[in-house]
Amino acid sequence: MCGIAGFIQYKQFVPDAAGLLKKMGQAIFHRGPDAGDYYHDDQVGLCHRRLSIIDLSEAGAQPMKSASGRYVIVYNGEIYNFQDYRQELEADGVRFRGSSDTEVLLALYEKYGRECLSKLNGMFALAIWDLQQKSLFLARDRLGKKPLYYYQKDGQFIFASEIKSILCVPEVDRSVRPDAVMDFFHYQYVPDPKSIFSSVHKLPPGHWMNVTQDGIETGCYWDVSFGRQHTGSREQIHEELIELIDDSVRMRMISDVPLGAFLSGGVDSSAVVGMMAKNSSDPVTTCAIGFNDKKYDEVAFAEKVAHQFGTNHHELTVQEKVEAHLVEIARIFDEPFSDPSFVPTYFVSKLARSMVTVALAGDGGDENFAGYSKYINDQFENKLRGSIPSVVRQSLLSGLSKNLVNSKVHLARRAGSLMHSLSVEPSRAFFLSNSFFRTHLWNSLATESFKGELNGYDVSQVTRDYYQNADTDDHLSKILYTDIKSYLPGDILVKVDRMSMANSLETRAPLLDYRVVEFAASIPSTMKIENKQGKSVLKTALEGFLTDETLYRKKMGFSVPLASWLRSEIRGVAEKYLLEPNNGLSNYFEPRGITDIWNKHQSGEVDYSQELWSLLTFEIWWQHYVR
Repeated sequence: MCGIAGFIQYKQFVPDAAGLLKKMGQAIFHRGPDAGDYYHDDQVGLCHRRLSIIDLSEAGAQPMKSASGRYVIVYNGEIYNFQDYRQELEADGVRFRGSSDTEVLLALYEKYGRECLSKLNGMFALAIWDLQQKSLFLARDRLGKKPLYYYQKDGQFIFASEIKSILCVPEVDRSVRPDAVMDFFHYQYVPDPKSIFSSVHKLPPGHWMNVTQDGIETGCYWDVSFGRQHTGSREQIHEELIELIDDSVRMRMISDVPLGAFLSGGVDSSAVVGMMAKNSSDPVTTCAIGFNDKKYDEVAFAEKVAHQFGTNHHELTVQEKVEAHLVEIARIFDEPFSDPSFVPTYFVSKLARSMVTVALAGDGGDENFAGYSKYINDQFENKLRGSIPSVVRQSLLSGLSKNLVNSKVHLARRAGSLMHSLSVEPSRAFFLSNSFFRTHLWNSLATESFKGELNGYDVSQVTRDYYQNADTDDHLSKILYTDIKSYLPGDILVKVDRMSMANSLETRAPLLDYRVVEFAASIPSTMKIENKQGKSVLKTALEGFLTDETLYRKKMGFSVPLASWLRSEIRGVAEKYLLEPNNGLSNYFEPRGITDIWNKHQSGEVDYSQELWSLLTFEIWWQHYVR
């Protein structure tokens, strides 16, 4: 795993290109502490930081020039099927200097151009400079496991794995994008292609970009289809699914450095660990994170799975460490990010890195197979919505919801939220049910000047657009598609990438092999949620391999005791950032309103933990990257 960065000098000459490239590389040193180098000529600068995983020799170093001398590549990621294409290329007469996947990737690009992307099975963000055409080609993997940001303004073009590297360029405009601020508070992250900065963008997953002196061309090379349904029997689906996951795990066990796994004791990570154990002659190194609050602690379940598969198991309890490290950890994100599970993800990555350099994880199972409780809740709401006449939904329920959502009584607020959800169409309802900032609270906190800047922006549009783009009429499939295109790359994969790379740890997700994603999309949605049981088809396929306790215990999720943290463990740091006069939040929200919800949360009158956490992480980001 690595970090990349660079710039083009078509219109603006960089006086000290080498010095700037070194500075950009230093900003992402954590992504590749093993080595670093750069390439520059009159028109381009490329920088690379290396975390050596495959081919530890100098032959795998980057930036790497092609055998013909025409192309130069910097690349972040792993191509798991590179050995198959190496044999094909050698049969065509290509001679390789080393054994890295980078050299194979570059040779594939030289032979096939951008069509090579469809051949790659892996996670990657890449930039290839064509010395002959004077063009820069960039691309990102299908699901968005690896990040790629770019800055474009006034003739400047800069790219990097993380925004902090782009910010090394003094002229970069740090103006904050108002609609991205609203997105963040409702989604917990800023969805692509936006970033929090007006002139910085994300290249979306499954997309490529070609930059020339004449302009920028972009295109999509992959999307997941829910329109092609598997017609085989349940037994056939089980057999194909297990075979595919097993192959995906084996492919991701190729490494020239120590390798282990994250283990929560849930279905997904347990399946990955079990298949690693089946394919390994040595005990698998596994790592788990626990909490003092037993409602959130899964280590006992992880221990049982570790015992079942004979792993070399390690655990860490994180609660006592939160306040001392929260600000440092939150600042790793270059834009606001408030999924609270980033805290345990950081610590489990730190624990794993003390023993291994690569860790496999169970990410993707919930999005592929409908594992989250929100899918079950949404299915119930959608059936109920369909049974109520539209005139009742749009008038009576809508009116009642407005009277209940502001209630101090928790059950009344929940009833109001349900009525509001039932009164609108399905995609908007899915957004409302999963928004992390209550609408009435947003309207009461946001300043009038900020609302004016938003100019009527509809924050639900991100969700609704993806919902409409899915190539199916099946409602569950539409919301799974929506999460695969938004929540997965915007939240889950950002969290895992930043927290693991902050510890110089590579993480691999077998359940996000694009073949698994495509196969899961073909499974009828009726097999994903059965008898109010999410992830049903995956669980029944794993019966006999995992215990019933692992498969059918109540899902806990990788969450934290946030409400109590804000009243105790992190109260001091939260109070300092949230209630400081003239802080960054005061540009968007009424300070008296923030003080009010803080006091109500402390007294136990209302649980505002998610809203306060979002406000806190935003302010930490603001003070580090804007102030």
